[in-house]
Parts: sequence; structure tokens; C-alpha cells
Amino acid sequence: MPRTTTLECPGCPPLRALTFDSLGLIKVIQSRGERGIPQVVERWGDPDSSKCVLAASIDDRKKDPLLAVARKNGEVAVLNPLNGDICVVFSNVVEDGVQPEDDAIAGLHLFKRERSTRSCALLTCTTKGNASMRSIEFDKSMADDANISVTKTWKVCGSGNVLCSKVDGSENYAVFGGKGVEVNLWDLESSTKIWIAKPPPQNSLGIFTPAWFTCTTFLSNDDHRKFVAGTSGHQVRLYDISAQRRPVLSFDFRETAIKAVTEDQDGHTIYIGNGSGDLASFDMRTGKLLGCFIGKCSGSIRSVTRHPELPVIASCGLDSYLRLWDIKTRQPLSAVFLKQHLTNVVFDSNFVDKE
Repeated sequence: MPRTTTLECPGCPPLRALTFDSLGLIKVIQSRGERGIPQVVERWGDPDSSKCVLAASIDDRKKDPLLAVARKNGEVAVLNPLNGDICVVFSNVVEDGVQPEDDAIAGLHLFKRERSTRSCALLTCTTKGNASMRSIEFDKSMADDANISVTKTWKVCGSGNVLCSKVDGSENYAVFGGKGVEVNLWDLESSTKIWIAKPPPQNSLGIFTPAWFTCTTFLSNDDHRKFVAGTSGHQVRLYDISAQRRPVLSFDFRETAIKAVTEDQDGHTIYIGNGSGDLASFDMRTGKLLGCFIGKCSGSIRSVTRHPELPVIASCGLDSYLRLWDIKTRQPLSAVFLKQHLTNVVFDSNFVDKE
């Protein structure tokens, strides 16, 4: 039997979240009232395993918000996160004969700066390290009539598979890492690599552990020099590019791979989820475990997101539940069963409860 929580869940403050799953569906979850129960209010798309959502990025500004999703079949869609209307769809597969599954999108970022009503910029990176910057101008009335131009392309790695990427708060730098790919930092303006991590030394038995990074995030929106990376070997590493090439702090968490990590607004707290459903918060100034979130998820956690304003984080994964947690008490607020394996979750921070 799967391990599940039987704790009382008091409900959530007013919020809106969007989840993405293995069948390509986008589901909108809303909670209304002071202690509301989150419910699915909309579902966009038709079930299709080839359209499994691999990555998602949102620009949830009050005027003209946008949402970008990357799918297993190589499609990238830009849509309105308020009603699900598609603005533009294009294929990320550029080489003839290459199957999308052989070079799937591992990283996606929708740029917020220098965005206008009818245009946006996107960064994509595939597992083989093919990174691209695109400028998209679209006609709101016709999703097919869009001008898409590739402004930059570069190779993130020569070998290995990229599994994770993250763009910093200023949107000038991006970090990449993966299986056989040491975490490395790039200047997006010049498309140049400015830093790469040095692999850790052999252990006391003379065994060298190859790189296998599964998730990463910057520690603060204001400083691109410090970032956190989780590994398949259940390690959490803090890097400071101004100090050294090896981790300035490293520690183990439980016994399974770290699958998701996100930062808090305070600039030193992170939240991590692993392959056995454990969710915890750490103070990265000392590496101290602040505490584990109460209640066990029954499957691997694949995404953890911090609400920009409310003291709430959301987690989702292979147990098909969207779970919402209070970051102060680390108690569960609510859980919504969504039937499919979930891959990502994002918050709409501009949601207003009109009731």
C-alpha cells in the first residue's frame, strides 16, 4: 500500500495554481475564501501521452500574462494562463530525422523583461545540450500566424545529457547541469560559458562519482553567483562562483535522488523534494535541516514551487496529488487528486478572490 497522510488539512488561502501532467493536460486549481478547499475549475487539452509536459514557465504579470509549455513530442506552446487560449505553437525539432524523444526539451524559460503585448522571448535547452533563444511575435487572432526567429544557438555540453536548467532573477545568466554534465554558468547576452564546476575528489575508497545533477535553482533573485544543485546521489550542493569551483557546502538528504528544488524569497532557505516523497526545508547558510514537511507523499516529487506572496509552497509528482503546505508550520493545507502523474506546478500570483 502507498504511504499517505491522514492528517487534518485546514484548507488554503485564496490562490490559483496550474498543474501539468504526463498526458499533456493543464489543470487549473483554485481556492476561494479564507480557508478554502482547492478544486479543479478548468482543464485544457486532450489526453495524449505524446504531449506529456516536460517543462513549463510562466510570466504572471497583471496585464497580458503568458505561459509556455514544452512537450514530449517537441512542441512548444505559448498560451494565455487565464483562459488557455493558444497564442503560438512551434516545433523545437530542427534537425531532419531526429525524433523528439531522442533530444527532448530539458529546460524552458519565458523571459519577463523587455516583453510587449504581442511578443515574447524564449530560452529552450534539450538533453543533448542544444540551447536556443527565440523571439516570437504573434497575432492574437491567429495562433498559426506568428513570426518566430531564432536569435541565438549554442552548445551547452559536448557529451552527457542535460537534465536541468535555471535562469537567474535578472534573466542575464543561466545554469545547466545533468548526467555527465557538471553544472556550468552561462552569460545569456554573449552566449559564453563563464564558469564550470570542478568535480569532487575521490572518496576514501578511491571511488570517483561522475556528475549526475537532477535539479537546480539560484539561491537569491538578486545574486547569480550562488546556486543550489541536487544530485541523483541524494546530495544537495551549494556553489559560489566567486569563491571556488567546488561546492562551498554539500550534504546528503535521505537515500533517494533529489528531484526538485526551489528557493525562498529570504535568500537563504530552500525547499527540496526527493524520489521517495520526502519534502524538507534547509538553511543554506549553514546546511542545517530546518525541518521536514509533515505527512508523507506516496510517490516521487517532481516539482516544488514557492508562492511569490503567500507563505505557501506547492508540490506534485508521481502520486498524482497536488499538495499545498504552510512553510511556517510545515503542515499540509490541502491536497487535490488529479488522476495523472504530475510533472510541474506553477502559481498565478495575481489571482484575486472576487467572492
